[in-house]
Amino acid sequence: MVAQQGKFAVVLLSGGLDSMVAGGLAREAGYRILALTIDYNQRHRVELRAADRVATALNAMRHIILPLDLTAFGGSALTADIAVPKGGVGDDIPVTYVPARNTIFLSLTLGLAEVSGANDIFIGVNALDYSGYPDCRPEFIDAFQAMAALATKAGVEGQPIRIQAPLQHMSKADIVREADRLGLDAGMSWSCYDPTPEGLHCGRCDSCRLRAKGFDEAGLPDPTRYAVRP
Repeated sequence: MVAQQGKFAVVLLSGGLDSMVAGGLAREAGYRILALTIDYNQRHRVELRAADRVATALNAMRHIILPLDLTAFGGSALTADIAVPKGGVGDDIPVTYVPARNTIFLSLTLGLAEVSGANDIFIGVNALDYSGYPDCRPEFIDAFQAMAALATKAGVEGQPIRIQAPLQHMSKADIVREADRLGLDAGMSWSCYDPTPEGLHCGRCDSCRLRAKGFDEAGLPDPTRYAVRP
């Protein structure tokens, strides 16, 4: 994960802890950052504000917030009138899964990387402490990498854009420790799927529970403001 002088990467920023750390690792490796956030008309806007804070903290050259209304498809508690589950992290793929989200988002990121001349894409997917989403698995990233080499001018000409997922095999505690090591304020990131009207993390959704677990296991202070501590 070493960048040549003057090279830059597109970082897919959600506003969450994982994408923030992925961006921090890109910056540490010497990449100049072009940040992309997808405004998919999710049920709350707070993570978009978090993404803007993170992009500023990473000294991004530019931060693009791209509108894409996935409520037209629905099918998820994040894009339709479906209750966010609060019973704990289970074994099944939860209703907070947005159908094909990372496939869609990475495709857009790939287009931006190619047109801007970036050699690398950074995405904060994780396959250990997560909610079981199929598009966070290493097999998915490997398959998308192969597709990217076939589907782009850069790939056909022998310079395929690399998909970097540096958090792939980290636990949430590892990710929390990396944020601390990188000097990133975890408090500016956002994880909750169902924030309260007062702007607090709910403390009960899968994402809140995994976030709190990460801080607990890392032995580091959790700056998150929860309505109810998980």
